[in-house]
Amino acid sequence: MSVPHLDTRYIDNKKTLLFGPFAGFSPKFLKTGSNLDLIGSVKPDNVLTMLAAGVKEMSLTKYLIQQVMLSNEKRMEELREFIPNAKSEDWDIVAAGQRVQVIKDTEAGGKGTLQFGTEVVCAADGSIAALLGASPGASTAVHVMLEVLEKCFPQHFEEWESKIIEMIPSYGMSLVENPELFQKIYTSTAKNLRLSEKELVNS
Repeated sequence: MSVPHLDTRYIDNKKTLLFGPFAGFSPKFLKTGSNLDLIGSVKPDNVLTMLAAGVKEMSLTKYLIQQVMLSNEKRMEELREFIPNAKSEDWDIVAAGQRVQVIKDTEAGGKGTLQFGTEVVCAADGSIAALLGASPGASTAVHVMLEVLEKCFPQHFEEWESKIIEMIPSYGMSLVENPELFQKIYTSTAKNLRLSEKELVNS
């Protein structure tokens, strides 16, 4: 999960400053879903897992309830910790994305363990795949897609591997153990993104 923070985004080619996210609650699993989504997900074989998560994560549950109950002025007070002169009339409240919290029984965490990463699940025949958990950004999107290819198309993956390595030279390799490869990729990435190292102050 994420705590409120400042973020710069370009929306419709306009530079925008965002602050959030603040936790909310909805029984819908999608922004356009049904109010019965949550109730419909409760089954005899998962009700104990869901209850266990609530008990084990009482402090998190309390925090989320506090977030849901925040007034607009309280949200502005949190923003003023970053921007002391922020005015309510300069900011709009916008409903952002929606995510469903993944809860699993695990050997390490026991019954009702919250999952904070992302997880790819797919049908046994690879006909459909879904991404559960936090919405992935640029830092995880490529890894997620590679996992989908491996799980859903194992019969083709070996023949695709050479092309993948061409596109991702570090695929299957540890950059920690290959400093020369890391430097090569770092230089190439900086060039493609038109980044340049700033000179050290007083150098």
